Amino acid sequence: MVQAATPTGSILSQYWQWRDQTIHYVKVGQPQAHRPPLLLVHGFGASTDHWRKNLLGLCQDFEVWAIDLLGFGRSAKPDLAYSGELWRDQLYAFVQEVIGQPTVLSGNSLGGYASLCVAAHHPEAVSGLILLNSAGPFSDTQSAPPASPLRELISRWTQILFRQDWASFLLFQYVRQKSVIRKTLEKVYLDQSAITEQLVEDIYRPSCDVGAPQVFASVFRTPQGQPVDYLLKQMACPLLLIWGEADPWINARDRGARFREHYPDLTEHYLRAGHCPHDEVPDQVNHLIREWILQITGQP
Repeated sequence: MVQAATPTGSILSQYWQWRDQTIHYVKVGQPQAHRPPLLLVHGFGASTDHWRKNLLGLCQDFEVWAIDLLGFGRSAKPDLAYSGELWRDQLYAFVQEVIGQPTVLSGNSLGGYASLCVAAHHPEAVSGLILLNSAGPFSDTQSAPPASPLRELISRWTQILFRQDWASFLLFQYVRQKSVIRKTLEKVYLDQSAITEQLVEDIYRPSCDVGAPQVFASVFRTPQGQPVDYLLKQMACPLLLIWGEADPWINARDRGARFREHYPDLTEHYLRAGHCPHDEVPDQVNHLIREWILQITGQP
């Protein structure tokens, strides 16, 4: 399974073949008796690098893994139809073939939705689920009427426009600029000091890979996946929600209430952070993850 190993900071990169594609992952820490392994799953445009502070912060207590979803980070970027179902299958196969035992999945944003899909469809592989500002639609928001005819028209034409290869390519070339990456991060991070040159570089670097523009285009063209409430109905494992409540992309309090409506037996925390609390306030997030896993496993 491991094809190569190269140092990434103080964390060792490894590779796994899945569906004839090269998948990048990292692992730190040692197996712990009575404690399940932990798999960290990044959001859109990010990678295993985005979990560096959590890998190093949790590895004394757990065996911790992080993976680059197909199309992102150091993983291959084939010309495919990307979807939550594709990443669900990738994560499930990774747990089964590489980790080899039921695992706590922890996902941010898009990675949260993919992790939720695994927990819903393959409950035997998931011993717990942690969602940090998780993406994914609820069924009533999918069918809700538009705010106005003008907004509906703009939305429709935007979708048509970005189905065109030239339009999605131009947008990709714009958003991948380091200056634009920084501006985007400044909008979604509450603590601006957490936006480092390394963070910008970690997001920029994979955008230079062959196939990256096609991945970007495919994600925007793929229909939304199964609604969050539908997935929650199929899930049975412990659930921890961690919200950066200064996230400008979602209303964390309202979204948390929707999760409680459909899955009342959960634990949740709201932090003073933006869309990526695991990177912005890692010590707080690591503490919450550590205490919650010890609680659900009956550890003192």
